[in-house]
Amino acid sequence: MEATIRKADFKGIEAVEMKAGGYYALVANTLGSNVVRFRDEKRDMEIFRYSEDMTISEFLNAPEIWGLPTLYLPNRFDNGVLRTSDAVYHLPVNEERFKNHLHGVIQKRSHKIKEMSAENGKAVLVTSFTYDENDFFFNCFPVKFTVEIRFELSDEGLRHTVTLTNKSKVMMPVSLATHTTYCAPFVAGGKQEDIRLTVPAVSKLQFNKKRWLPNGRVLKLKDYDLEYVNGGKCPVLTDICNDMYTAGVTKLMDKDFHGTIMTDTASGKSICNETDEDYKFWIVWNHEGFMNYFCAEPMTAQVNAPNLDMPADKTGYRELKPKESYSVSQRFFTIG
Repeated sequence: MEATIRKADFKGIEAVEMKAGGYYALVANTLGSNVVRFRDEKRDMEIFRYSEDMTISEFLNAPEIWGLPTLYLPNRFDNGVLRTSDAVYHLPVNEERFKNHLHGVIQKRSHKIKEMSAENGKAVLVTSFTYDENDFFFNCFPVKFTVEIRFELSDEGLRHTVTLTNKSKVMMPVSLATHTTYCAPFVAGGKQEDIRLTVPAVSKLQFNKKRWLPNGRVLKLKDYDLEYVNGGKCPVLTDICNDMYTAGVTKLMDKDFHGTIMTDTASGKSICNETDEDYKFWIVWNHEGFMNYFCAEPMTAQVNAPNLDMPADKTGYRELKPKESYSVSQRFFTIG
């Protein structure tokens, strides 16, 4: 099928519509380059959380729980403190009940379109955002950087690549994630109780549940956790709050697969999320289980990673020198 790309509208907001290989993607560059809609048209699958009835106000109030938002810096920082090798930053405490900073800002900023093209069966969009002293958040985190996000849509699905570049004179902390929200059900006519999630968990990271910060303990997998590993976990209709694991590999069509798999057992259709090995952790959350969506999020670093008294090879935390860049990629596709 011919690939196409064009500027479009998302509830009155500028967006980019991409079509290729039987897939459809709508990327709202002005809303943090969120993939606000992603479909497999051939299999009639609504992959990321989307609703025709959702208003733009609802989206803006919680951009992390719609579509595919990219987060830097993701998840929680204890009391808003972020320690790097050459500085200590105090981020605003925007999660009052747990006294943490949550999720950074790039998912709430308008990104520019850098490239749009469609040829040879592939649609490509590249967006960019420059963070500097013009951003009000710069007062508490004065580290200049650019983030570039590349979206490639083809018959191989949707490839999502994030590149960070340190434009400052200090060390730049690196932790990246997508707060990936999946529709439940994601197959037309499907039932939530038929969904099963496979996560290639190796060990479990224990949290202090009073503040949802890791306490540094790494646990062996129990029967509850092995349901993820064995592909038997229903990710909805029960409360799942921050099940976090170190990432390993599972099997997909008898081959090693570094990623998660969501299957509708009634139809046999699956969503597959393949990630680079730099995505070292998975965290599962479902908003108490009855909101018609769930999140299986890949993260490059642990929650609160720069503040943990653990070696970097255990936390996933890293830093960029001035002018240094870092990229990480993942791909979403369907089978069945």
